[in-house]
Amino acid sequence: MSAIKIEKKISKYRVVKPGAESEVPVAAKAAELATSHGGKVVRLTEEVQRPEVLIGSTYKIKTPVSDHAMYVTINDIILNEGTEHEQRRPFEVFINSKNLDHYQWIVALTRIISAVFRKGGDVTFLVEELKAVFDPRGGYWQPGGKFMPSIIAELGYVIEKHLQTIGLLQQPGLDEHQRKLIEEKRAEFEARTNQADAFANSHFPEGAQLCSKCSTAAVVMMDGCMTCLNCGDSKCG
Repeated sequence: MSAIKIEKKISKYRVVKPGAESEVPVAAKAAELATSHGGKVVRLTEEVQRPEVLIGSTYKIKTPVSDHAMYVTINDIILNEGTEHEQRRPFEVFINSKNLDHYQWIVALTRIISAVFRKGGDVTFLVEELKAVFDPRGGYWQPGGKFMPSIIAELGYVIEKHLQTIGLLQQPGLDEHQRKLIEEKRAEFEARTNQADAFANSHFPEGAQLCSKCSTAAVVMMDGCMTCLNCGDSKCG
């Protein structure tokens, strides 16, 4: 056996067993990859290549702070297709808009979110992170009376809705006691609204009070005295 002179400092070693010679090139390749990037490459999940066709859904975001709408497209990949473990997961996201004021951060944000999607694991944390972003100039109200703290927060709500659709997040529900309470409050509100509508159909001014004499909502302030416009009754005599 010839002697081999080692000219470099030994950092680690391994014992090659008979029949394991084929593993040596793999280890050498991994060591070369680690040194070329300056660190060890650690993959959290199995690396999945992008298929040629993905299933996607597009959501429209129209905010009062911009004249142009934003269209958010989320493409999904189907894992273990055709088996009992079939699962649909988000793979990438794109945002399209005519408004070029936000072009830079839109491109950066979509690339980061897509990278998180492709890493796998639990991606639902993105929803809370995005929904917690507040605009320092103030948020805006959506049609229907829901306050949105920022455009990024609304993007978080869109992703949350999509994850609920594909089954990664559970849709919020109410228990029996909460549903019963809401039904009671709704019935009370509708009864109150119907009563208000009966007064609203009157041709008397809005905000007129009920007259104790003719039982008509027609009492208003006239010349410093409460006067009924229906029967003429006046507190001043």
